[in-house]
Amino acid sequence: MTSQRPWAKPTTVNTVLAPTRHALGVTTTGAIKAVIFDMGGVLVELGPLTEILGDNASLSEQEFWNRWLASPSVRAFEMGECDVETFGKRLVAELEVAMTPDEFVQRFAAWPKGLMPGAAELVASLRGRVELGVLSNTNALHWEQQRDGEIMRSMFDRQFLSYEMGLAKPDRAIFDAVAAELGCVSSEILFLDDNEINVDGARAAGWQAEVTKGVDAAAAAVADFVESYST
Repeated sequence: MTSQRPWAKPTTVNTVLAPTRHALGVTTTGAIKAVIFDMGGVLVELGPLTEILGDNASLSEQEFWNRWLASPSVRAFEMGECDVETFGKRLVAELEVAMTPDEFVQRFAAWPKGLMPGAAELVASLRGRVELGVLSNTNALHWEQQRDGEIMRSMFDRQFLSYEMGLAKPDRAIFDAVAAELGCVSSEILFLDDNEINVDGARAAGWQAEVTKGVDAAAAAVADFVESYST
């Protein structure tokens, strides 16, 4: 069952002043009214690449991610433009892995390992201070069937999912669409993602954004931007 599209108008939230970050050499403006999280690598643990590629894969981790992020097939799947069977066939060919498309899809489905320790608590500690959202390049398979999926879906006021929106990070269009839905000035949004290219995209759209890999890094970034924050 496809998750409900979360485009209702936001409820009123408290404004949280962002402190100056001169010591870090980062310029912030105004107040943070929304904190938007990426999912995989920030709040959700992903399995090792051998679970996707197999034990005999010749790609290094860096080579895999370079191919993954540049792949038109990954982009099409995450934007809801192709089905999972087509995605599996294309990726097996692109990544040159020795497995059937069905096996690849099974491995891909099991790749998310659930919420990282402290992830739900971090998000809960911000509730009532700012509006909370998730912005993820994802797909129906992962969003609806991942481990801890029910908890994940309940954690956020807003769910901005690439496959539902037909848009994807790091494109400017997705950040502008999210800001419009939130009703926020771009500089009032803090975005946390584990991928530099997506953070660069958010900053180009006027958002505050930080590269954060894991819950501890995300909490540290929140503390830098949100005054009087404590877990």
